[in-house]
Order: sequence, then C-alpha cells, then structure tokens
Amino acid sequence: MFYEKKDLYEYFGIARKGGDGGYITLYSRTTPDRLRKRTRPAMLVVPGGGYGHLSTREGEPVALEFMNAGYCAFLLGYSIHTAYPIPLIEACMAVAYIRENANKYGVDAKHVGAIGFSAGGHLTGLLATADRDNAVETALGKRAKLTRPDAVVLSYPVVTLGELTHKDTRDVITGGDKALRDALSVEKRVGKNTAPAFIWHTAADELVPVDNSLMLAAAYRAAGVPCELHVFERGRHGLSLANGETGDDTADDAELCRVGAWVGLALDWLRSRGFTVDIGR
Repeated sequence: MFYEKKDLYEYFGIARKGGDGGYITLYSRTTPDRLRKRTRPAMLVVPGGGYGHLSTREGEPVALEFMNAGYCAFLLGYSIHTAYPIPLIEACMAVAYIRENANKYGVDAKHVGAIGFSAGGHLTGLLATADRDNAVETALGKRAKLTRPDAVVLSYPVVTLGELTHKDTRDVITGGDKALRDALSVEKRVGKNTAPAFIWHTAADELVPVDNSLMLAAAYRAAGVPCELHVFERGRHGLSLANGETGDDTADDAELCRVGAWVGLALDWLRSRGFTVDIGR
C-alpha cells in the first residue's frame, strides 16, 4: 500500500485563515511486479461530525474500502469549528490537487469522485455545486475549473439549512449568519452543471431527517441531473459502512446487512459512470 499526506495550503501557496485543516491523505495499492501499471479512478472521502469533529469511522475505513475496490482513495482532513467558505475551499483544493497529480498517482483525471457522510455529505454537496460559488474562484483563480467532482456519493447527508436541518451543522458552517442559510442549502444550489449523485439514507434517521435526501433528489430531478436515491427502512444515523467495524453497536446483524448493501450499490452506480480500473495495453 502507498500512503502519503499532503498540506494543501502549502501546495497551493495559500495562507491558512481561521482553520487548522486542509490536509489530504492518499491510500493506494501498489502494483505487483511484472503486472501492467493500473490507471485508477479516485475517491475523495469526506467524513462527517457536524463540522465540530471528524468522524474516524467515516474516514480511514471508508478510504480503505474504496482502495480495496481498486480506487486511489484520498481522505480529506478539513477545518472544523470553522465557517464557510474555508471548508469548501479546502475540499475544492483537494479535488484540484488530485487532478493536477493524476500522473503521479496513476489516477484517471476524468473519474474523480467524492463521498461524504452527514455534515461531510453537506460539504460534498457544496463541492458538487461549487460552480455556483464565487468564493472558490476568488481563492483558486483558474484552478477553480479543476474542482468539480465527476460524481458524488452522499451518505445520510445534511442538505438543507432550513427547518429540517441538523442545527449544529448549520450553526458552524454559517457562523451563525442567517443570511447564509439559503446560500448554503444544497437543494437550492443544484443546477445543470452539478455533479451526478448517488444518495442513500435511512428512514429511521432521527438526527438528520431523511427529508434532506428526498428534497435533494427532487432538486436533481428538477434540474435534469443524473441521481440515484436509496432509502433503507431501518438504521440509525452514522452507520458508515454498516458493518461490524463501523456500524452502530446497537444495530442487529440483519439491519447492518441490509443497510451495508449501499456500498455495492454505490460501486455499481459508479462503475456504470466509467469509474473502472484501466490495466492498459
């Protein structure tokens, strides 16, 4: 396995302003001797935590899951307790970094995805709609064109900052500024250039209501952008991979087994969009 951690601010020559995040960690398989070099799709993993911490069970285990599926996986360590636009700029720098270093890592620059969980799903939703965000272009200039993911996976995401939001997530990312609630509600940012999305949620989620995913899927449909939505009947918030390593300890095996099906469904959806390993000629 190849492992590497990079400071995105140092790479882009941008000074940190108000946050302590902005790091990206690579997890990738090494190609065995005598085998052709592989070109792999990339997946940026964006853990949740209400913008107040970074969930460990939604971080490295997810990166390793995608690595084992043949991806070059990158884990984003973004700034917490920090308001917009800093976390979004950090996520955009991460995608641009992956594309600019595609040859170095053996990445297919046309198949760079991002997966986010809960508040990380909100940040990934902002990333998917960043073409509508002036703060990104101001920070990154011409490199802003490199920041749109080719597809996103949104796992029990915080979407709206309105009535059905997760309050802590909303309060941190807006910095308490009510004027930002509409601007940072993902369902109101979806447009024709928004990245295609695979969305999954559980109907029993009491922390982030499933309505968040339902309204986002409706926004995608209205915009004519590809989207696939899966709602599982049972399961608490924050199940991550929904297996014995990352699932809620109170969940029974049958529940984890059913919800854990999202991983295979998401990989199949990504594969249908060209996220495959190319072994060359």
